[in-house]
Amino acid sequence: MYMESLISFIVTEYNYSAALILIMIGMYGMIAKNNLLKKVIGMSIFQSAIILFYISIGYKGGASIPIIKHGSGMADHAAIDPTLYVNPLPHVLMLTAIVVGVATLGVALAILQKIYRVHGTIEEDEILESLKE
Repeated sequence: MYMESLISFIVTEYNYSAALILIMIGMYGMIAKNNLLKKVIGMSIFQSAIILFYISIGYKGGASIPIIKHGSGMADHAAIDPTLYVNPLPHVLMLTAIVVGVATLGVALAILQKIYRVHGTIEEDEILESLKE
């Protein structure tokens, strides 16, 4: 019974499953890898998974965008059913998150270049050893 409902959830809500898998891959890359470039790639995958998750939360099947005709009276607005429209806030916030993610990735790659120039490597263990000396 429990396994059937779990499989049914995974099949029907595959976007949540994909987001969870990508979150785990990103966390693994950030925690388990010693190469700093691989850590940055893991961070980028993690950010993309969070964006996918929030976009999935904001989805409402059969709903449309909330555009109200200009010039309608306030009495017409009071009768609008909110279940017929998608909330645009999660999507707008994720657009901002995409911009922040690209900026973060660019800064991280620039810092990696500087680390490579100074230490000659981007392996975390080797950098820590060179800092101890």
